[in-house]
Amino acid sequence: MPVLDPNPQNGQKKMLLVFGAFLLIFVIIGVIASIASP
Repeated sequence: MPVLDPNPQNGQKKMLLVFGAFLLIFVIIGVIASIASP
């Protein structure tokens, strides 16, 4: 079995998951900044 899976759907799903996690972290940072600001 090759280490890199040539399945484009799996790669697209992984990229979407990483993008979703980045967006979620950005939203959490925004909420924390909004609460911490006086």
